[in-house]
Amino acid sequence: MSETILEVKNLCKYFGTSRGTLHAVDGISFTLEKGKTLGVVGESGCGKSTLGRTILNLLSSTSGEVYFEGQQINNRKFSKSHDLRQKMQLIFQDPYASLNPRMTVHDTIIEPLLINKICRSREEAEARTEELMDLVGLSQRLSNSYPHELDGGRRQRLGIARALALNPRFIVCDEPVSALDVSIQAQILNLLMDLQKEMGLTYIFITHNLSVVKHISDNIMVMYLGKMVEMAPSERLFENPCHPYTKALLSAIPVPSLEYRNSHIEIIKGEVTSPINPKPGCRFAARCPMANEGCTAREWDPCLVEPDHWVACQLYANHTQTKKEE
Repeated sequence: MSETILEVKNLCKYFGTSRGTLHAVDGISFTLEKGKTLGVVGESGCGKSTLGRTILNLLSSTSGEVYFEGQQINNRKFSKSHDLRQKMQLIFQDPYASLNPRMTVHDTIIEPLLINKICRSREEAEARTEELMDLVGLSQRLSNSYPHELDGGRRQRLGIARALALNPRFIVCDEPVSALDVSIQAQILNLLMDLQKEMGLTYIFITHNLSVVKHISDNIMVMYLGKMVEMAPSERLFENPCHPYTKALLSAIPVPSLEYRNSHIEIIKGEVTSPINPKPGCRFAARCPMANEGCTAREWDPCLVEPDHWVACQLYANHTQTKKEE
C-alpha cells in the first residue's frame, strides 16, 4: 500500500487589500503519495504558486492544515523547523531571478551543504558539489561560471542541483519549464522524472501547460480563482473531463495533426470574477455556458463522480445525490 507523504486539509490563504480580502487559495484539500507527482494547472492568477508556497510555509496559511509525513507543519512548532527545511524544497519559475548573480555555479551548490553541515569536511562538500553537477547534467568546466554566463536550461539545472543539495523528499516545482524553449523543456522534464525514479522524490508540479502536466503527472488538480474545480488521475482527466472549465482548457491544447483541424474549441467567454470578497457560489459561473441559478446559490464542494475523480460542480453534485438516493 502506498505511503501518504503530504496531506492538505481545507487550506486557505487570504491577502488583505485596500478593496477587501483577496482569496488566493480557498479551501484546498488533497493527499499526495510518496514518489508520486501531483500536477496543478489553471490560468494565471488562479492561486497555483501561492498554494505551493503556502504548503512549504514560505507564506503563512490563513487557515487549514498541512501534514507532512504525519506531522502538522503549518504551525509555530514546525513552520521554521531546520529539519523540515531540508526535507522540502522549491524549484523556482525564473531560474535567473532565483540565483545570486554574484555567486558562481560552484558556490551556489556548495553553500547549502556548508550552512547545513551536510558534509563532514570541506573536501567532502567539494566532492558532493561535483556529484550534484554531474547528476543534473552540468559540465565541470562551468564550475566558476556566473548565472549571466549560462543559458536558461543550464540555469534551471543549477536551480535543481541547489534544491537537491540537502537530499529533500518533497519538491514543489513552480512552473520550472515555462521560461524555456520547447526542446529544453523536454530535457528538464526528463531530468526531473529520472531524478524522481532514482531518488524516490515526490513532486507538486505547477504549470499552465496541459501538455507538459500530462507528461509528468500521476494526478492532476485543476484550479480556478483559488478553488479546486476538478482532480483526477492524469489519463482519466484527459479521457473524461467533467467540469466545464476543464473541458475548455483541454479543447484549447494544440494538436499537430490535420485530422484535428476542424475540431471544436470551447471558447471561455465573459469576465473573470474578482477574487476579492468573492460572492457565494461557483466562481466559474459567470463564464460557464451551463450555469443556472443553483450555481450561485452556495458553494459546491468537490464530489466523487468515479473512483479518485473529484469534481466541484452543481451538475455532478446533483447526479451523485440521485445515485445515493437510488
